Amino acid sequence: MRYDDDRLHYPDIDDYDNDGPGILYPMTIFFALGIWLVFQRYQSMRNRAVPFRIRVPEQIGPDFQALKLDEPSIDAHLRDPSLLPPVHLQGRRYITCYDPATTWHLGTYVADNADDITHKIRLAAAAQESWRTSSFADRRKVVRSLKKWLVDNQETCAKVAARDTGKTLLDAALGEILTTASKMDWLVRNGEYYLKPESRGTNWMLLYKKARVHYEPLGVVAAIVSWNYPLHNVFSPVLAAIFAGNACVVKCSESVVWSTQWYVSAIKEALRVCGQNPELVQLVCCYPEDAEALTKSAWIRHLTFIGSEEVGRKVVLAAAEQLTPVTLELGGKDPAIVMPSTDIKQYESVWMRGLFQNAGQNCIGIERLIVHSSQYDEVYANIVERTKQLRLGSALSQPQDGFVPTVDCGAMINHERFQDLERVLEAAENHGAIVDVGGKRWKHPYLEHGAYFSPTVVGNVDPQSELAQREMFAPIAAIMKYDTLEEAIEIANGTRYGLGASVFGPDQEKCVELVAKHLHCGMVSINDFAVFYLNQDLPFGGVKMSGYGRFGGPEGLRALTSTKVIVVDRWPWLIQTSIPKPLDYPIRSIALSWQFVSGLIGFFYAEGWRTRLESLMELIDAARK
Repeated sequence: MRYDDDRLHYPDIDDYDNDGPGILYPMTIFFALGIWLVFQRYQSMRNRAVPFRIRVPEQIGPDFQALKLDEPSIDAHLRDPSLLPPVHLQGRRYITCYDPATTWHLGTYVADNADDITHKIRLAAAAQESWRTSSFADRRKVVRSLKKWLVDNQETCAKVAARDTGKTLLDAALGEILTTASKMDWLVRNGEYYLKPESRGTNWMLLYKKARVHYEPLGVVAAIVSWNYPLHNVFSPVLAAIFAGNACVVKCSESVVWSTQWYVSAIKEALRVCGQNPELVQLVCCYPEDAEALTKSAWIRHLTFIGSEEVGRKVVLAAAEQLTPVTLELGGKDPAIVMPSTDIKQYESVWMRGLFQNAGQNCIGIERLIVHSSQYDEVYANIVERTKQLRLGSALSQPQDGFVPTVDCGAMINHERFQDLERVLEAAENHGAIVDVGGKRWKHPYLEHGAYFSPTVVGNVDPQSELAQREMFAPIAAIMKYDTLEEAIEIANGTRYGLGASVFGPDQEKCVELVAKHLHCGMVSINDFAVFYLNQDLPFGGVKMSGYGRFGGPEGLRALTSTKVIVVDRWPWLIQTSIPKPLDYPIRSIALSWQFVSGLIGFFYAEGWRTRLESLMELIDAARK
């Protein structure tokens, strides 16, 4: 303000427009933005993946040469003691590992006994005590670190899987790495959302209450997994278990001990570099008859089993001793129904991939191609012609072996089922089926002891035959004919299994309404094959003899937790539960107590407001007496 002619003049309002305080607003915004950026930087550093490295196995190197086993098996060391480690323990059992495509010896490892298994379970339990209170940020950091390692080392990981199972690198990339990366990404993005406390609604009577569901760690959970995808089958249950705050004990198939030990070492190293206890994850390598130390253990709070129906039944019986909950995935006999007027050329490649991926050793592979009679001959002829062009061999064989290792199908896991597969195919032919390609084991010109079975196409298959009813788990395509959609659905549903299915047709809506909704299974892909497993937001599992329970998605993640409900007062300062006099112990009058309860029920749940008002008056009358 200023003085003028001895009179006091107040400044005009416009004089404030150019004053200094106007800069306060942008300064406040920039200051807040700076705080936010610092916080984001802190969060980014806290959650950032920690890089790590582990030793690359020499068995996948370019110069690897090993003894070729003439009679490859997991107990080959009993016939040839030279396969045992230089220092081995008397009285202990061992497991011999070999490449089924080349029969190269990969190593021989001591098998866990009951005491070993119990010790590993207790190590996991001790590590879980601190892990159960870990933050979701800590858990994401471990998963992110593993994902970075997997993506950075995807070729090495694929070669390890190929070496131990005989599969191709492409099958390893699709079935092992792609699906596992999808699982990791889903956990990082959505795991906390589905495991944090969840508010639930209430009814009118309990309007003054609020409730939340808490998902708490179970403790030590176990997974008994199959050999067909050694990386994914161990990473998937372990990642879900530890993200839910549990410890995990994995029992791998004795057929893939060599690769699984390496994969688990990566998980342990990720835990270590993230500042966590690597004993949180334990690997059990034992013969099936010794696994009861795991399945009957009182320390195990949940079991996931992936394997055959026969073994699954034994696991359930053993787990029942401690009432341990079990999730079972027991394989399937997945059908693919091809509706009339389907564009055959468009989907032929999808069918080939579904039929022969991983040499048919795929629980959600297409085992039955069910085709309308108007297109059956064309589909059968095309599949036969393409199957004749498939090349078998090892993706990791060396150039000096005398051939180029460019292959479409790798080996099967071993020779054990070959005789039975040939018997089933011969029986099908004797009952009118047609086999124009394959049908028997195949002898590689350079890898004579490799476990190769010829890619096989069987036409005119009887829906009731053993070939159509049993899960073959082999590179065998059964092509079946139908005349009406009702018949196709009946064929698809006509086995004891119900895992996945596919429907192909020109009209997607008809595929869903006329077929998919009528199939007895856990998952259906429309105009695709097994795509439901790449989306890890979806639950995975089947019905009938394909098992029960789900892994994957929110359902699978929450199945590894203990659900706890906590109910509190919404306005504790205003209203809390009190016991009305007619209901207070000792009961003064049976008549009054009944009148009060009857009025209460009628007021909240009767149909029509008139009845409700009458019930309210009855309730008030009882409360006054």
